[in-house]
Amino acid sequence: MAWAVRGRSSAVFGPNVWRGPAARKALALTFDDGPSESTSQLLETLARFNARATFFQCGANAERLFGIARAVSAAGHEIGNHTQTHAALYLRSPGFVAEEIARGQRTLTAIHGVPPRWFRAPYGVRWFGMRAAMRQAGLTHAAWTTIARDWTLPAAGVTARCRQGAAPGAILCLHDGRELRPNPDVRVTLEAIGALLPYLRDEGYELVTLSDLLWPAP
Repeated sequence: MAWAVRGRSSAVFGPNVWRGPAARKALALTFDDGPSESTSQLLETLARFNARATFFQCGANAERLFGIARAVSAAGHEIGNHTQTHAALYLRSPGFVAEEIARGQRTLTAIHGVPPRWFRAPYGVRWFGMRAAMRQAGLTHAAWTTIARDWTLPAAGVTARCRQGAAPGAILCLHDGRELRPNPDVRVTLEAIGALLPYLRDEGYELVTLSDLLWPAP
């Protein structure tokens, strides 16, 4: 059961991806819990290195910071659904799970004009009711190959974890928010990304969205 709800490769509760093909030297940076007041700084760094990423936004944060939320998709990044309120889905009823996913999908579709195709459960923990809710919304769950632990490690540690996890097809998980907290401190993430991106570019990686990693254009 522990693997079913937390295993990065588990598809027990619905379709799930956790890595892309290794034939291409590309990886996907993903950011959870945003947008936050610091997301604009992150966008500047990504733009400097011509990097595209996937942002798993919480509907409530996107509503609170509408302009910043829109700036993410306007800059060419992909938007994923991270529920409406970042509530833990485990030990909840299928109805609660379905409502959190559906509300997040409605909110993000209204803000960005395009329905997200990716979903990431808060804390990465999947639960009963997710399969039906994702099917209804046209979503696929996206886990990760490496989680940066940027809420607990110093910037050097985050950078080291991501460098170690960098490989063709990798999906790296970081955070540009902290659940629903206003003005969260994400300086560690910003510093780590500032050090990580030049390294990845020097190593020859394409930095692409999840959709581009998994379904590249012909």
